[in-house]
Amino acid sequence: MRRYARTLVAVALATTVAAGTAGWASGSTQRAVSGPPPGSASWRADEVRGRELPDPASATPAHVASFFAGLSPSQQNELVRRHPSVVGNLDGVPLELRYRANSAALKASTDPRYRSLARPGRRILAFDPRGRGLVAEVFGDLRAARHVAVVVPGADIDAGSFDRDSDPYGTPAGMSRSLRDATGPDTAVIAWAGYTTPVGVGWDAATGELAEVGADRLARFTDGLAADGLVVPAVFCHSYGSVVCGLAAHRLHVDDLVVLGSPGMRAGSVPALRTTARVWAAKDPTDWIGDVPNVEFAGMGHGADPADPDFGARRVPARRAVGHTGYFAPGTDSLRTFAAIAEGTAGTVLVDGATGITAPTGQSAGAGAAR
Repeated sequence: MRRYARTLVAVALATTVAAGTAGWASGSTQRAVSGPPPGSASWRADEVRGRELPDPASATPAHVASFFAGLSPSQQNELVRRHPSVVGNLDGVPLELRYRANSAALKASTDPRYRSLARPGRRILAFDPRGRGLVAEVFGDLRAARHVAVVVPGADIDAGSFDRDSDPYGTPAGMSRSLRDATGPDTAVIAWAGYTTPVGVGWDAATGELAEVGADRLARFTDGLAADGLVVPAVFCHSYGSVVCGLAAHRLHVDDLVVLGSPGMRAGSVPALRTTARVWAAKDPTDWIGDVPNVEFAGMGHGADPADPDFGARRVPARRAVGHTGYFAPGTDSLRTFAAIAEGTAGTVLVDGATGITAPTGQSAGAGAAR
């Protein structure tokens, strides 16, 4: 009987992957971008006044930050000039140098997909043209911010689709702009499309292979923020991005972990995530992700629904959100409460019998609430 039940689960997953939902086409298999930044070979062959440069493949963000702190401004500038692709993508490098390095790399690119990213005034914290392209952008003053949020997107996102007019609240730039607009001037938001996402519905979307590489990259990214002396962030993970965040949870330097439209986090409960962060979940009733089976079998599927009360996450009300990409739309209860979480002013309350949040109350989201 148990073997028969498992077979039914596998068939349900395969049917979901093959058919797709909400207009997704069948997916194509992607090769994850991993390893050190482009240009690392020439970087390793270089030096600064007889000092070896930290190896991008093995140096921790803390070591990178310490190395750059020991350089003079002229030495830092020289490395930006000679190795923009490494400086712009190496976690632990001061963000001001990364902005300048990525601006130079984007201006030198002839790929039309990246033309808008090269516009003056954009704060590009990472730009890696390998594969379909990886990018991270900052909205607000990250160095001066008292509150920081990181937005991790789901499938069908890359450097070319990072910021598009159609479906604006389904892109990392659109979600981040909306969250930044909903918060005060003391908050900065980072749109982090720093991993290879699945394309459409297929094997990549149904498995955790891309998410595992993405989790490593996300963990290193948050280590880099900490090494640069920046504020501990809240991380918002949309759709397949929540699989990335679930696998990375125990390694992330974050205060709050928020998942929305999640197919699962590859964990059966909040304790299974092994994180000290507060965990929140949102799922609106019109989101097609509710039709995806919350199971994990033979490497397919992503497990329990984080929005299920049994998972143990704090609930984020999302009754006014529409569809899979409507959570950050202005005027929604989900955006309003996301802003409260980002600013640390969310109060706890019961929502449909589960722990959720209210409007800003001026106190920590975790005050008086058990996980």
